[in-house]
Amino acid sequence: MPGEPRHDFGAPAPRHAAAPAPDPAGFPARPATAPASGGPAPAPGPNAPDPGAGFGVPASRSGGHGAAAGDASAGAGGGPGTDGAYGGPVSAAGGAPGVPPRPDHPPTLPDGSGHPPTRYDGPGHQPTLHDGPGHEPTLHDGPGHQPVQVPAPPSAPPAPPAPAAGPRPAGARVCVACRSGQVDTDGYCENCGHAQPRERDHQEEALESVAAVSDRGLRHHRNEDSFAVAATALPDGTTATVAVVCDGVSSASRPDDASAAAAAAANESLLSALPRGANPQQAMHEAIVSAADAVNALAAAPGHQNAPACTLVGAVVTHGILVIGWVGDSRAYWVPDDRSAPPARLTEDDSWAAQMVAAGLMGEAEAYADVRAHAITGWLGADAYELEPHTAAFKPDRPGVVVVCTDGLWNYAESAEEMARVLPADAAARPLHSAQVLVGHALDGGGHDNVTVAVVPFPVAPRPHS
Repeated sequence: MPGEPRHDFGAPAPRHAAAPAPDPAGFPARPATAPASGGPAPAPGPNAPDPGAGFGVPASRSGGHGAAAGDASAGAGGGPGTDGAYGGPVSAAGGAPGVPPRPDHPPTLPDGSGHPPTRYDGPGHQPTLHDGPGHEPTLHDGPGHQPVQVPAPPSAPPAPPAPAAGPRPAGARVCVACRSGQVDTDGYCENCGHAQPRERDHQEEALESVAAVSDRGLRHHRNEDSFAVAATALPDGTTATVAVVCDGVSSASRPDDASAAAAAAANESLLSALPRGANPQQAMHEAIVSAADAVNALAAAPGHQNAPACTLVGAVVTHGILVIGWVGDSRAYWVPDDRSAPPARLTEDDSWAAQMVAAGLMGEAEAYADVRAHAITGWLGADAYELEPHTAAFKPDRPGVVVVCTDGLWNYAESAEEMARVLPADAAARPLHSAQVLVGHALDGGGHDNVTVAVVPFPVAPRPHS
């Protein structure tokens, strides 16, 4: 993010003491507590626009340089058994003393008379297991006693059936990790416990004339970038396309809120001014002032260590005119459809590196290799030294594409030539796909920062017939 060294925050920490097992989806696991239902617990610088770039010289320019054990239940019932020979009941008490056994059912004796025992446990009247033919196994207590059946341990009651899963409430979120659990109000899956991605972690929006993609990246714990894209009708019946991209300053308080407030305020201001016939460049200047006011208002909330802040870059494409406005180090690039023509960078960074180059103290390569290169000297926020919105207007003489992005992208394609190589050749026809490709390029390069880009095709107005 601008104005700070890169930090590896990682993914959100799991809400339990033990370290969770890694998940293919990359989300931390929630504590594996037993569900309330009682079921089983879940498993655990800068280049000014090049006059020879081939897209026309600036029409005008204003603004300066800003300052995450099994139940062994018996198979049979627990009641008395039946005698295999007679089918009558067998006493479960072993018989009263002095009652002779049935003459046709001689007792099992240690000396082998009657039915031979299968196991002999010693002399005297030790119990023996009787397993004679046609009889159930019985326990014999010696001569003069009735044989008794070995009592079976009582069987455990059957487990109640698991309650059937009810229908998922309308609008309920489904876990992106297990694809089946419902996400609770805290943002965790009730089935597998994984934290879910925030809504702003990855966002895409596409209109007919513009598309934008924003991604959290691979190192930051939240997305502090924001964007707004829109289209509106002008008084002459033509269409104006708007794209605004903001990058929250991570060293400030509430950077995500700052970028969202700035993007929304600038977009609203432009959509209010342009349909009334306002000059696009003046409308861009006023939009940046409105964005600054929105960010300044956030500083009024108590508990801030420092004021919320962000950078901003915006583009307005109207009938034959391209207007760019910016504060900070977010950038805009021009890439012609004819890749044999040179591309160009349309903005100048408000950064330490840019100041060193402008003052002639360092070359561009040396300045941007310095650890202080990304320290910004201009931003939107209550603690900004002075608000100096930069605006510039261009009249390209050929069709092309405007790329509006944060430093999370241009860190991996800094020069206009590098950006042109990464941008797909059909960007004008497929702006959303092109924005996705650019974000993917940054993620493949390491994704050390949040990445946001808007792609705005610029069609050349037809020449009037003489």
